[in-house]
Amino acid sequence: MMDIKTSYSAFPMSQASERVRWTTEDLKLLPDSSNRYEIIDGNLLMTRAPHWKHQKVIVKASRILDTWAETSQLGETVATPGVIFDDADNVIPDLIWISNERLAAGVDEEGHFTIAPDLIVEVLSPGSQNERRDRETKLKLYAERGVKEYWILDWRTQQLEVYDRQGVLLKLVATLFAQDTLTSGILPGFSCAVSEFFR
Repeated sequence: MMDIKTSYSAFPMSQASERVRWTTEDLKLLPDSSNRYEIIDGNLLMTRAPHWKHQKVIVKASRILDTWAETSQLGETVATPGVIFDDADNVIPDLIWISNERLAAGVDEEGHFTIAPDLIVEVLSPGSQNERRDRETKLKLYAERGVKEYWILDWRTQQLEVYDRQGVLLKLVATLFAQDTLTSGILPGFSCAVSEFFR
């Protein structure tokens, strides 16, 4: 197997100003491990297996959204799906909800999503680099690609940030805490106590 790091580091220093752009094909050459690899704007991002409480929040959020989705029959809830917008933008959100309309038009032959889900949920991992990735890098990508709503859950502070589409941007419209109730402009009839995500 080709060692991507070695091959890219072999470029002469005079080419250092030319940025290496990672692609979906490059990911296939990386070693199979517990690391999760994503590409945003051609930049490779790697995260290690998260804290078990991070995973527990994903399970709870998935159950909450899936219960609503089963009742409404308006779309599907999927945990940790591959979302491949193009060769330079390839991510694995913690959780998505995608409407039936988008689902019908946006899945490739390998079962990856190729268009923006209506809702993306990310569970925040500790560390300033992780927080910047979810609150800045991914926020920008999701806005550019047409995500309608974006939730960031923080299991440490037990809070939920809601970003809503306003024009071409996703804007922070609410920061909710355990005692608050979450509703959504894109999920008709959805309502949930924020504390349920962190029980």
